[in-house]
Amino acid sequence: MSRFSRRATLAATAALALGVALPTLPAHAADFTVAYQTGADPAKVAQANGAYEKATKSNIAWRKFDSGADVIAAIASGDVQIGYVGSSPLAAGASRELPIETIYVAALLGDAEALVVRNGAGIEKPENFTGKKVAVPFVSTTHYSLLAALKHWGVDPKSVQILNLRPPEIAAAFTRGDIDAAYVWDPALGKIKETGKVFATSADVAKWGAPTFDAWIVRKDFAQKDPEIVAQFVKVTADSYADYAKNGASWTASSPQVAAIAKLTGAKPEEIPDLLKGNKYPLLDEQLSEALLGGGTLDAIVQTSGFLKEQGRIDTVLKDYKTYVGRAYAEQASKLN
Repeated sequence: MSRFSRRATLAATAALALGVALPTLPAHAADFTVAYQTGADPAKVAQANGAYEKATKSNIAWRKFDSGADVIAAIASGDVQIGYVGSSPLAAGASRELPIETIYVAALLGDAEALVVRNGAGIEKPENFTGKKVAVPFVSTTHYSLLAALKHWGVDPKSVQILNLRPPEIAAAFTRGDIDAAYVWDPALGKIKETGKVFATSADVAKWGAPTFDAWIVRKDFAQKDPEIVAQFVKVTADSYADYAKNGASWTASSPQVAAIAKLTGAKPEEIPDLLKGNKYPLLDEQLSEALLGGGTLDAIVQTSGFLKEQGRIDTVLKDYKTYVGRAYAEQASKLN
């Protein structure tokens, strides 16, 4: 079965669970490709029921990635037009002067990303990380948060064996006892919690002065060619968040919304309601505020880039990052019915 056929089957199954009819689309190759990740968020429901296809009047190829660094690479190659990334890979990509622009702050990260230590690993306090094996996807938000946490605790990162593993590899290595700790997101996070304990979360790290976020970004050439599609993509995302803000209390483990999210992420349905509560999902009016696309997001990218440079993760910090954040598409989305 082809990738597109598998995706169509998945979307149809989720749509039936939601009682929503899929849009009728012409049988031709995808009009554009969207990269998504496995974190739980309200827009996964719109992804599952075909709302993005209906609004953009397009065939969309949805490609799942295990890390933002992989998404950035795919966007840089031109294989992906719209992608979901964390603030750290976003800052790294912008610092490489890739043709990307932030169009929506998808989540302000909190308890949905966490540093978990394995039971029996002998890590009870920060200094115990010295000499231990800690896994994290490199150039991800959790990588940034791990380095920020070690800096906050006064632990030299060179004294820690920091390993570059993707989330599925982290879950397997943690279960085997090959690593002592890991900083990751779901569904791998839920798996390692079964034999470990949370040592710190991204909500903690944010309080220590290093907040992280996830964002939707777009290739600039695609956005310039099809600005209406990008605005509609933003509108569907915003509408999903508004629905969750209004009706989130009914998104229980047995609800069709949670069933749709579980199918796309691999997370356990009973864990998803709490996972959703672990982050904040900014609505459209918040996107347009000075705190986010109006200035705050730009400041965060600048701060993150400086930290990555300090840690030797990127080579150069740009003088100006303004072209990597825009609110024009959110403004256009706010005018759509």
